[in-house]
Amino acid sequence: MSCRSNLSSWQALEQSAANLQQQKIKNLFAQDEQRFDKFSCQIPGLLFDYSKQLIDENTFNQLLSLAEQVDLGSWRTKMFSGEKINFTENRAVLHTALRNRSASPVYVDGDDVMPAVQSELEKIKAFSEKVRSGQWAGFTGKAVKDVVAIGVGGSNLGPQMATDALKSYADDKLSVHYVSNVDGVQLADVLEKVDAETCLFVISSKTFTTSETMTNANSAVTWFLESAQSDAAIAKHFVAVSTNLEKTRAFGIADENVFTMWDWVGGRFSLWSAIGLPIALYLGFEAFSEILDGAFEIDEHFKNAPAHKNIPLIMGLLSVWNTSFLGHKAQAVLPYDQALHMLPAYLQQGEMESNGKSVAFDGKMVPYTTVPLIWGMTGINGQHAFYQYLHQGNTIVPADFIASVRPQKQIGQHHDILLSNFFAQTEAMMAGVDEQQVREDLSSKGVAQEKIEQLVAHKIHQGNRPTTSMILDVVDAKAVGRLIALYEHKIFCQGIILEICSFDQWGVELGKGLASAIEAELTQNDVNQEHDSSTSGLIAYYKQHR
Repeated sequence: MSCRSNLSSWQALEQSAANLQQQKIKNLFAQDEQRFDKFSCQIPGLLFDYSKQLIDENTFNQLLSLAEQVDLGSWRTKMFSGEKINFTENRAVLHTALRNRSASPVYVDGDDVMPAVQSELEKIKAFSEKVRSGQWAGFTGKAVKDVVAIGVGGSNLGPQMATDALKSYADDKLSVHYVSNVDGVQLADVLEKVDAETCLFVISSKTFTTSETMTNANSAVTWFLESAQSDAAIAKHFVAVSTNLEKTRAFGIADENVFTMWDWVGGRFSLWSAIGLPIALYLGFEAFSEILDGAFEIDEHFKNAPAHKNIPLIMGLLSVWNTSFLGHKAQAVLPYDQALHMLPAYLQQGEMESNGKSVAFDGKMVPYTTVPLIWGMTGINGQHAFYQYLHQGNTIVPADFIASVRPQKQIGQHHDILLSNFFAQTEAMMAGVDEQQVREDLSSKGVAQEKIEQLVAHKIHQGNRPTTSMILDVVDAKAVGRLIALYEHKIFCQGIILEICSFDQWGVELGKGLASAIEAELTQNDVNQEHDSSTSGLIAYYKQHR
């Protein structure tokens, strides 16, 4: 298989990158009054503006040609139809089937998976309604007041991000708490807030062997039994999302309270499955369904929109352009909406665990940078933390700015002030401030010429920082579904364009295996293993001082 860098479109883009790096984005606007119209798309509930990226029409067409040359459309069809595109694990990639709102079947190994998906959704609906209505009783007959979701990675980040984003719509029937860190402080803090009689634990682990999750789960059941005094009570307060019924039975969870998932669903793409049970419990099944609806809308857009208006495809192409061609090694995600404060962390996992790799489909090292480091936080807080670096640092960090037309809660002019910062920052990052503007500004303020000479270099902003703006109508359940699905399909496009497998995570597995071996060394005095001198010294220090 030939390397992507040998493609004619790739080589054309390399030349375009060399040319455009001598160009200013603000000059591209000056040269074309229609630039915004050419480089923006609208779909129901969303405006996507990428006109402040360092591209021109020729480069954009070359990017589209690259997508054609890597046969991205064919790969997209393979994914949606259940072919095993996760070839290192011989698995299909079908998180899209979990939100398939059409009547169309989806096959894996000749079997239509949709009846099983629909059955599990009905089970989630029935269970969440039973708990929320108060019909589900604990070991003393009291209704549930608190849900504690125990998981890690995709089993935690997706549901927590969604429930945080939509908590303005919660009806306060239940409170939800998340535990992911094996650091006991997090679990202890949650357990201090809940009552064993009115608490429901949701343990999410596909294999029910994930070390961090099961450590927290076992500590939770120990705490619970201090009050319940009976193993039989576990079944009234613990449910699971898992495929390992043998392990869940041994834990004390009744089979009917185990929600399943499938090996064609990766953890970081799993909130659409029973992993999303905490969302349904906290917000109600209708809200969970609306999240699925929003994602399905994006699935249909991704499958059917022409390439030049296909938002996930454009997102993927722009990422490759900025990273692999322009050499920008980081990407900021900057939500100007408090509801989306967890989105950067969620997308960190989604993109970096999926595409943070350096080996092509054929097992050979790729000769180009793959994906950037993803980081960020809510915009206003970021402005007073790291935007200095974004504006005047000597590295360029492309950024996604995300906002909404309407706030979830209207307070005075807060939203106008928030959005004024959103618009100002993208303009400032693009345009910058040149020496002449600095001199004129200081002179108009009566600053002495000698002082101007001291200040001018410090006040220049080079600009030319690429940004994309995404404006949602409002952050509601459908919008959350749309937004996540957009980024999921962006990740897929990145992987195909870069020729890397997006759906395994062998780098994660390596650390897990090593930690398991060292755990025995820390807990059993007669276990000693060979390590480098640093690791051995660190372990020895810990054991001596604990």
